[in-house]
Amino acid sequence: MYQLDNGMLKVTVLDPVADRARLGTRYCTGGYIFEVVDPRYGNVMSGPTYPDSFNTFDGQGIPDAFNLGPLYPFTGPVARRGPQRHREALDTQALILGIGICDLAADTVTTWCQWDVSQAETQLEFKTHHSFRGYEIDLERRVSLMGRTVRSATRVVNHGIPCAVRWFPHPFYPQPPAGQDALCKLNLDVHIAENPGYTLGPDGFIQRKTPPTRAGYYLPLDHEAHSNLVVLQRHPQLGLVAATTSYVPDFFPIWGNDRTFSWEPFLERTLAPRQDLSWWIDYDF
Repeated sequence: MYQLDNGMLKVTVLDPVADRARLGTRYCTGGYIFEVVDPRYGNVMSGPTYPDSFNTFDGQGIPDAFNLGPLYPFTGPVARRGPQRHREALDTQALILGIGICDLAADTVTTWCQWDVSQAETQLEFKTHHSFRGYEIDLERRVSLMGRTVRSATRVVNHGIPCAVRWFPHPFYPQPPAGQDALCKLNLDVHIAENPGYTLGPDGFIQRKTPPTRAGYYLPLDHEAHSNLVVLQRHPQLGLVAATTSYVPDFFPIWGNDRTFSWEPFLERTLAPRQDLSWWIDYDF
């Protein structure tokens, strides 16, 4: 694992090769923030099974993912012709940005992407190039530590056929203790439909309606975002932490179980040839 440490926080980031046992087909393998440590309180991030166990799907810390936007080798109407069995055989292989070529039917990585990693005192940079059936994509990931702010930044450069980018961060915050049900407050107007897990409190905080369960509650938020996102997040040790995105969120679900709570503001764009896209998210502790 790589580490950034400025005395105020220590950030642990997975090594895409040495820590491959902790990686799979869900989370980006470069720039995977596995834990943030406060010298006074210890680990300040959590996970769906933390601290008892770990698995590659649930993850831990502050991972991010392109996996819900796999890039298939054949997407046009001509390529879709032919027997159903032939299409299914082709469709099992796809490129997942930040991971590599994956067999989606088997949920395995066929070819891992190769990262060039460079480390400075307060920054880690990961660079890779994807080449797959007409896709030619450069991906850059950067994790930096500035005071008590952890920035996760991403840049995608498209050199090939048009590609859809569907990305989301998945920060896992520890659940507040029983009786302290406020979770997070957004700078967006949101409407929460009737559901068993969450409600909107009079102070604007999204809060738990009932104690969280092991399976957890998942809820897409009804929102009208016209600006970048700012989140105030309750934290059992730190009191109140924050996060800020550089982008306007699209699809925006929240989820939590008895171990952790997370929000997932998606970024969804399509890049034409020779287009690039950059964005970042800051986590303030």
